[in-house]
Amino acid sequence: MIPRPSSLVSFQNVGLTFKGKVRLFSKLNLAIQEKEFYFLTGLSGAGKSTLLKLIYRGLAQTSGQITAFGEDLFNIQNLAALRRKIGIVFQDFRLIPHLTAIENVALPLKVRGISSHKALKQAKDLLVWVGLEDVMHQLPHTLSGGQQQRVAITRAVVGKPKLLLADEPTGNVDEDAARKILYLFEELHKAGTTIILATHNRSLAKEFKHPEIFLKKGQAVLLNQRTRGAQA
Repeated sequence: MIPRPSSLVSFQNVGLTFKGKVRLFSKLNLAIQEKEFYFLTGLSGAGKSTLLKLIYRGLAQTSGQITAFGEDLFNIQNLAALRRKIGIVFQDFRLIPHLTAIENVALPLKVRGISSHKALKQAKDLLVWVGLEDVMHQLPHTLSGGQQQRVAITRAVVGKPKLLLADEPTGNVDEDAARKILYLFEELHKAGTTIILATHNRSLAKEFKHPEIFLKKGQAVLLNQRTRGAQA
């Protein structure tokens, strides 16, 4: 698909080569529109996690241009400001083990200088919204995998990011918990959050009527388009 100037994130002829030998992407073009929900799919090793890292500047491309929120990511001056606009959910949760669920969720707000009282109030409200009011004062190891993932999602969105990146968020939970987590992402999308969710489970993704970005041979193919006219 050809990136548009109005895209929230755009990849233009992006290439990525590791150690000068292994080429993962070559002239990849991709346009992420604001307030859309995309499933990012592809075979193992296709580069799903890597593409997400390029968006939050965990990696830099070898060639081409990536822009996000109107900024050229290769030459970005204020990386911290960019990342405040992005929420990230990892497959392995990455919760801090000695902090309770509510403390984990409140932490990003405290880091930004918000008072402890206000941060905990916002964290509590979100945890109630995702159905975790009964376990918010428990440590992560006492929670089920699905509960831990909901805490991780809540932590990622507590700062009200414009873009939410999720890297295999259902990979470590059973099918029932995975479906509940996807419905939670659906509600976040309805609230106006742009979402890119990487998953190996295409059959589960197909239950939700959203565009699919399929990575294959270093290229991005857009499937299941609804209102967009761009072609991959």
